[in-house]
Amino acid sequence: MQPLLHDLAVTLRAPTVCLSGADGQIRDTGTQGVIAGDVRVLGRAVVTVDGAEPEPIAHGTDGASAEYFIGLLRDLGGSGDDPTVWLRRDRTVRGDGIAERFTLVNRADTDLTVVLELAVGADLASVGSIKAGGPGPAAGAVHVTWDAPGADADGARLRWPVTVPARSSEARGYSLTVRDDAAVVVAAPSGLQRTLTVFADDPRLARLLDRALDDLDALLLTEPGHADLFAGAGAPWYLTLFGRDSLWTATLLLPVDVRLAAGTLRTLARAQGRVVDPATGEQPGKIPHERRRAGSDHGRMTLPPLYYGTVDATALWVCLLRDAWRWGMPAAEVEALLPNLHAALGWISEYADRDGDGFVEYFDESGRGLANQGWKDSTDSVRFASGVIADGPVALAEVQGYLAEAARAGAELLDAFGGDGAAGWRRYADGMAARFRERFWVGGAHPALALDGDKTPVDALTSNIGHLLGTGLLDAAESERVGARLLGPDMATGFGLRTMSSTAGGYNPLSYHCGSVWPHDTAIVMRGLTRAGQHARAAELGRQLLDAAAGFDSRLPELYAGFGADEVAAPVPYPASCRPQAWSAGAAVALLTTVLGLAVDVPAGVVTLRPPSPSPVGAVRVRGLAVGRGRLDVDIDRDGTVTHVAAPAGMRVELGR
Repeated sequence: MQPLLHDLAVTLRAPTVCLSGADGQIRDTGTQGVIAGDVRVLGRAVVTVDGAEPEPIAHGTDGASAEYFIGLLRDLGGSGDDPTVWLRRDRTVRGDGIAERFTLVNRADTDLTVVLELAVGADLASVGSIKAGGPGPAAGAVHVTWDAPGADADGARLRWPVTVPARSSEARGYSLTVRDDAAVVVAAPSGLQRTLTVFADDPRLARLLDRALDDLDALLLTEPGHADLFAGAGAPWYLTLFGRDSLWTATLLLPVDVRLAAGTLRTLARAQGRVVDPATGEQPGKIPHERRRAGSDHGRMTLPPLYYGTVDATALWVCLLRDAWRWGMPAAEVEALLPNLHAALGWISEYADRDGDGFVEYFDESGRGLANQGWKDSTDSVRFASGVIADGPVALAEVQGYLAEAARAGAELLDAFGGDGAAGWRRYADGMAARFRERFWVGGAHPALALDGDKTPVDALTSNIGHLLGTGLLDAAESERVGARLLGPDMATGFGLRTMSSTAGGYNPLSYHCGSVWPHDTAIVMRGLTRAGQHARAAELGRQLLDAAAGFDSRLPELYAGFGADEVAAPVPYPASCRPQAWSAGAAVALLTTVLGLAVDVPAGVVTLRPPSPSPVGAVRVRGLAVGRGRLDVDIDRDGTVTHVAAPAGMRVELGR
């Protein structure tokens, strides 16, 4: 069974992550350990003082990459009621390893002589075998170097004899450095260009943003030999390149640093498909799903190191290229990617529609890949309202929206950069909207989740339909129906948007995709509602995300349970959820964008601000939003009225409701 993560301390600097108990001890159980580049290089690090483990009383973080733990040693020191001896464990995770410092504090009136010992071990297990909850083969050769000044070592233990004078402290420590010659991703050479500061009446907004941007800095990666930044999807399972996750993260982060979008686009373009290979899912022009140092075996599912089993990443790549250009990605950088744009559009026209019905389907031809290839990629995620699982090939609702938007985005870029075929792509988008209107709507109430292999609408109500908002696939009346339906009590929990209606036969609040809440999913729907002019509904979902974040120490996890605020006082963890997760962290920036009603078009020279009224976080003061090569400052009051704007030179500001 997959080991649980919800109660572990997580410290990271991609591609390295440390997971321990809340007491700081790293025990050889479950997911605990130091994982670097998909290899567990340290599986045990248990500290004792004269044979006794410290009794934990506190732990905390200093950003994403540093954590401390404090434990009492009550059998040592003075004889009074108050503790006089304790151990502080300071942990710092680097992209190439970890360092820990143990500070023994003696507040007694007498000197203290003890043996500080660290029991260590490693199994070099792959992240796939760890996730599967059982032993597995070694992940491959890595080189690990230890440095433990003053320690006696016997291979499984480090020992430091320590004398701590009265009312003083002594520190010892070690560092572990990893060299991985087979690495496909490495630590980023730099972080985000963070000039953003936010002050709001609701202080939770600034706390959420600060934590999210710290986490995103720690999740940044690049490929060996390249400087292009992209976000690793999440810790501990997904600290590598993922097409869909990295693209959505970069999209949500456009108001912070457009370089992340540019780096993500270029990195994925280098791996863009060139041949037809059913074993990997590769097709010419297709954007990949996932890159690993080695293939992974999950029983029925065996994935190659570079895997293309995603139906949506190619369209999302086209949309991000257009969005990044609008936010100020230099024209020369956009132009350099035009061959990749043509290839991506070629995949849409030649390969995306498997059976010629005008919709985009997926089906795993290898029999060993992902059965579902949208963002809800678990095997049971595509269900009818009755709970019955749909048979493929599957045409997902949101994917048709992505493709329609990608067609219009491609046409916009072709017009701007002198390419041919823009009119044809606009006709494609219009045709997709007409076909969708005819085939996907369930009795006029809401769009279906998908069409199954028999072209029957999969009629469950899910959050997927919220991804259609703002794509151009829906008209104004349809968008209004979708927005109203999603804010119903069976979908909006009070802590965000359920992935599936609580009235559906397959609903389970503790499922991965059939009733849980994913912050990035809620954020994408917020973004769509804002683009569709439904600012009050977007603001309500933003408020719900803030309430949820308060239950997770301002660090939104990958997902959490779909119990409603009328059922529980605080959000319930999904116990195997990753954290931090890149697109969940990106949801914090999406929330700020929603609060401001912000849209940017640098080529057109326009900044648009349409805040919801009232503001869901009260008055807000924002400084340093990224707009092209300049910065945007905005103040709004509690009513959502813009009271101050300072835009980059040459940019016109449009205000409205």
